[in-house]
Amino acid sequence: MLFLFGWHTWLGESGRPYRFKITLTPKGLPEGGGIYIFVQRRFVFFLFPLYIGKATNFRSRLMGHERWWEAWWKRGATERHVLVIKKGADRARVEEDLIRRYQPRMNDILVPRHANDGPNNARLRRWWKFKRMFRIPFFG
Repeated sequence: MLFLFGWHTWLGESGRPYRFKITLTPKGLPEGGGIYIFVQRRFVFFLFPLYIGKATNFRSRLMGHERWWEAWWKRGATERHVLVIKKGADRARVEEDLIRRYQPRMNDILVPRHANDGPNNARLRRWWKFKRMFRIPFFG
């Protein structure tokens, strides 16, 4: 069962891939901060993000996270995916990019409300406007 551990790539709304490490135990948490995803795995191959968040320190944030018990107990989360990102501005951009793409059930602040609701991040907003201006259908 090697495919249950290791790495998984999540794509953002911008189409950019982000490679996350799959961790099941606290020992697997890396040092530093970045982005984490609470994931529900169905039928081994199908992964559904339940919550996407950012942290400055994974160990302190994820060990006592207030949403993990809700994700695990009520929604059936099976694992956590983590991506180390050093800069705070990059963390915010990646988090918003992923939330806008997957629209997890437990996130409600950064989820777009309608088709004309653009991203808050300036870099993401430029790409979003470019896609809308040229109506490029194959870029997502």
